[in-house]
Amino acid sequence: MASEEVPGVSRKRKRASETEAGPYVLLGLADDLPLAAESEDASKIGINCVEFWEGNLYVGTSVAEILHFVLIPPEPSDASSKPMHILASRLRLPFAPSASSAQSQTGIQQILLLPRVNKACILCNGTLTFYSLPELSPAFPHTTKVANCSWVGGVDLDAEDEGSAKDDGVVIMISVKNKIRLVRVKEDVRVVKDIGFPASNLSVRRSNFACVATAHSYALLDVNQSRKIPLFPISSLDDNAGVAVGGEAEDISSTSGSSLPRRVSSAHPSQGGIRADDRGHGRSTSLGTFVGSLGRRQESPNPSPRLQSGLETPDHGGSSSPSLAVTPERSTERGTSPVKRTISPDKPLPPPPSAEGTTDENKPGKARVPQAVLLDPHIVSPTPTEFLLTTGTGLSDPGVGIFVNLDGDVSRGTLEFERYPEQLVVDGQGLWTASESNIRGDGEEGYVLAVMERSTRLGGGRGIEIQRWDGENEAIKEWIEITPPPTCAEGEPAQSVQTKVGLRETTGHGDISIPEVGDKLRLVHLRLGGSPGEGSPASVESSDSRTKVSLERVTKEMELFESRASLESEREEPLDKEWEAAKNKQEEEIGRRFGRLQSQIVTWLGDRIWWVVRNPLVIRLDTRLELARRVESQDYNDAHLDRSQVITVLNSIHGQEPRTGTAPLSLSYIRQKAGLLLFTSLIAASYAGIPITEDDKRATENSLLDNSIDPRVVLATIPMLREEVLEGPKGIWVFGGLKEIYERSSFNTHAVLRGQSGENLDPEILSIVKRYLTAWRRKKGYGSVAEEKEAFRTVDAALLRVLLVLDGHSSAGHGLASPVRGEIYDLVDRGVDCFDRAVTLLESFGRLYVLSRLYHGRKMPKDVLGTWKRILENEGSDGREFVDGETEVRKYLVRIKDVALVQEYGAWLAKRNPKLGVQVFADDKSRVKLEPAQVVTILKQKAPEAVKEYLEYLVFGKNKNGQYANDLITFYLDTVLTVLSTSKDACDHLSQSYETYRALKAPKPTYQQFITENAIAEEWWRNRLRLLQLLGRTHGAASTYDVTAVLQRLSPYEKELVPEMIILDGRQGRHEQALRLLTHGLGDYDTAINYCLLGGTSISLGTLPKEANITRERQTTLFGYLLIEFLCIQDVSDRVEQTGGLLERFGGWFDVGYVLSVIPDSWSIELLSGFIISALQRLVREKSETMVAKALSGAENLKISADFISRCDEVGPSMELRD
Repeated sequence: MASEEVPGVSRKRKRASETEAGPYVLLGLADDLPLAAESEDASKIGINCVEFWEGNLYVGTSVAEILHFVLIPPEPSDASSKPMHILASRLRLPFAPSASSAQSQTGIQQILLLPRVNKACILCNGTLTFYSLPELSPAFPHTTKVANCSWVGGVDLDAEDEGSAKDDGVVIMISVKNKIRLVRVKEDVRVVKDIGFPASNLSVRRSNFACVATAHSYALLDVNQSRKIPLFPISSLDDNAGVAVGGEAEDISSTSGSSLPRRVSSAHPSQGGIRADDRGHGRSTSLGTFVGSLGRRQESPNPSPRLQSGLETPDHGGSSSPSLAVTPERSTERGTSPVKRTISPDKPLPPPPSAEGTTDENKPGKARVPQAVLLDPHIVSPTPTEFLLTTGTGLSDPGVGIFVNLDGDVSRGTLEFERYPEQLVVDGQGLWTASESNIRGDGEEGYVLAVMERSTRLGGGRGIEIQRWDGENEAIKEWIEITPPPTCAEGEPAQSVQTKVGLRETTGHGDISIPEVGDKLRLVHLRLGGSPGEGSPASVESSDSRTKVSLERVTKEMELFESRASLESEREEPLDKEWEAAKNKQEEEIGRRFGRLQSQIVTWLGDRIWWVVRNPLVIRLDTRLELARRVESQDYNDAHLDRSQVITVLNSIHGQEPRTGTAPLSLSYIRQKAGLLLFTSLIAASYAGIPITEDDKRATENSLLDNSIDPRVVLATIPMLREEVLEGPKGIWVFGGLKEIYERSSFNTHAVLRGQSGENLDPEILSIVKRYLTAWRRKKGYGSVAEEKEAFRTVDAALLRVLLVLDGHSSAGHGLASPVRGEIYDLVDRGVDCFDRAVTLLESFGRLYVLSRLYHGRKMPKDVLGTWKRILENEGSDGREFVDGETEVRKYLVRIKDVALVQEYGAWLAKRNPKLGVQVFADDKSRVKLEPAQVVTILKQKAPEAVKEYLEYLVFGKNKNGQYANDLITFYLDTVLTVLSTSKDACDHLSQSYETYRALKAPKPTYQQFITENAIAEEWWRNRLRLLQLLGRTHGAASTYDVTAVLQRLSPYEKELVPEMIILDGRQGRHEQALRLLTHGLGDYDTAINYCLLGGTSISLGTLPKEANITRERQTTLFGYLLIEFLCIQDVSDRVEQTGGLLERFGGWFDVGYVLSVIPDSWSIELLSGFIISALQRLVREKSETMVAKALSGAENLKISADFISRCDEVGPSMELRD
């Protein structure tokens, strides 16, 4: 029989089911079981119990048969194949049901497997027999059976966990008549001891402590000391329970027998176990309060299990429970126990209430009195120190689960069941079991699974209610439907063998395969299709011709570099053609391993059995994500995604630590899928014009930043960025569950964009992409990044494109103050891996300045200068971005070492801006040093206009030798003389300037100041001013020019170029001629005086060198010449004024006699009074000074004579003897 899934819960679903989002899922174990023989009616036969161990399935039926099936594993190579079960044997037990069990379960009641001793205990119609595993042959030579047995079990769960030695056998508990018998099963069956506990029908044991149930109540037994602690009734309405809840421990020892060896377990070092206050919280244990507030949890911070529970029955003053039968020997043996009534355990149970009662309570107008209903007890042990027991009021009423520890105290809050459970199984160690943390590690989630009939308000039907018991998500309940609502009536127990749902934890575990897990978590090759990528022909051809040269050169350099790195070069190590097939095969095997699970819980209905499997984390979360997509809609679009549901899934796993081997991959997959779903939804909504909240945008960005999905997958969902995605030789490999997301999202996005350009994406979404890509760039160098080379080339190219688009948007509103521009600069300055693609993008966007920065980062000065040249020649749209570009070119040329580039672009800049261009060759900090003669040659060939600027720099700035001074003078002369020879207006303008200046009344500026202030905006005039400045210099290299050659060229224009002739006359020593021109040609009297003061070396005080040696005699001579010229001034008033002023201001340089001899006799003495008075004062002063000097000399002579006499006296006379 092939295993199948529950209808509606197919693993190969076309759309997500809410069932698969729960913690458990049903997977087929066996179906169409041959429960009936050939002559039997299959509709009257049902499954009573199921066991599984090491590939053997044991099914006990209601007709006292055990069907033994053997598991045949599926083919390992076929992932779609399922395990098969074949019927190995059909064992019919010859035990008929007894009269007392007419209303109870008939047929096979229990199958208890004891793998440690290879035995099976089978309870059939009240008779217990023993068989060998696995073939179910009789276990012992002589038939060993126990009659009048109501249940078998009580295997020590701690011994199972700790793995006791096989030689010790297995101790089980058997309920026979009025006692519980402990039996050791080994090579034979031996009685260990009997405990006087009548009418028990269920027990679960931990070491020496067993929780036992009768038809009416629960009790806690110490099987070693034979003591009982009564707990509480199963039904709080059961008046026959008669349990003294919270009473003292009673001695219930029956017959003498050996004690069980006391096992010390680290799981429960004391009998106290886990108390409620150790949990840090608790739930109310009051059933009355619980029933009164059905549907809500009640918290009790400090529950008192015995006095405050509300579940206890009143103390009847020693009256015993009707369900207990204690022999008189036991009472006398203790001596202290009260005498109890003996009530037959065979007393018939009260019938269940009918659906339509005819009692007075059900008549209209009278209050309904609740009727006591016998409820099946349920006992499970979730931890080594706790038991979980159920209690309630009726089958249709809510049930309560109560945790008690080994002291009989309530250890934690209660559980609430929608209906009283028909079957109960606990699964998982629990995450908050502190006493187990040292021996069980981190544990796993603890769940309680309960079979029940669901109320009609919730949909009806029978199924499994699932909830946590370990303190997490207590209010959340899941439901797995087994039978649809019409199968059973509201409030009726499932009596039909075809509608009864069973649930059991088996002894062995089954190996289960869920291919979906592997399909989602294994890696698959995501094919994006063709993209231009780096260096593709389309991208290169779209570039500028000058850019192509740069790209080709860089590509060759990169190829040369990569060829040296043989270990990293993919061209030297091409992939094997079969590489992808081998990779897929490897991933398929990994996927199969991921999909292998185990389970020990089975459920059944009719002739079908299913595994109740822990739903893998990846399936649960993925189902919730699929439910948010609503892909069942025909017009589904990613924009319709339920983003809040996806965000809820992400929040549920935030900070979650992985607890299993596949959990890290599962969480990573879910984060990637959720992030991709949110992002594709954002893109589709943006293109569709659907508004998106800021919270959704923020959540989408955070989801992208928190997962490790290949950024190329994210970028491929954006039409405008898809062409930037690069696939390496190995391609892009992603989780299998993401491939469909990309394919569907790509289809939807392109469907929306039909007829659109694809560039109109919301700038806010582009900002999210920008921050995402920026975060990814920080991962460069991480070894965990797959296909690092292609991934980061894609990231850089996409980021650059996004920034360029954003800059275009922001520039429209911010002008040059674009907030994104700085990020673009930072990106290209730091360098990008996609160099050639970046060049193409920048060219297509016309961002030449950014392109130049990119070249600069790659140390490509030729391309930098070429790009700047294009900008300055008005190419591109970002001329304003390259502020003061010519200055930047000059600075860059000074810093580089390439001689050819400096010559080429220095000359280009000099031609464009002569003043700035010559600074490239003249800057002392320039790293390229060229000889002046070489520079002059270059400039004459490529930038003639800059020659003058360079020569002026050499002559005026650097004081180079006279060669350059002569060249510069020659240049000036050529310019000025050419204009004068061809333009009569220029000559007239000069003549007019002289006449205008001469007409000025004193005081007036010097002629040089006059022509400077009244300069005309013509080049020849500016050159003439510079010529005057150069000719008048009296020091440095400029003063060494060839005077004769210059004078020879100026001679024809001596009337037009008077200042020049004055300077040249002075340089030749013809001072009288120079003073004559200054006085009569120009009328510049102040300059004439300066000429005399400077000794004829210059006409400007500013040009006088510090080392100039001017004698007074030379000045006196020149002033004499000037006096004669002043006396010859034609205008009488000017003659008198200038002559009087000269004599008065500079009378010290004149001889009085000479002046009086040349002054006309007709001049009044009053005109010369100033000069005469100062002269006489000077003479008197000189006479007085002479007399003082004479007196001082006489005094000094007397002093020396006196000193001589004194010295002679000191020496005394001396005698000289002569021959």
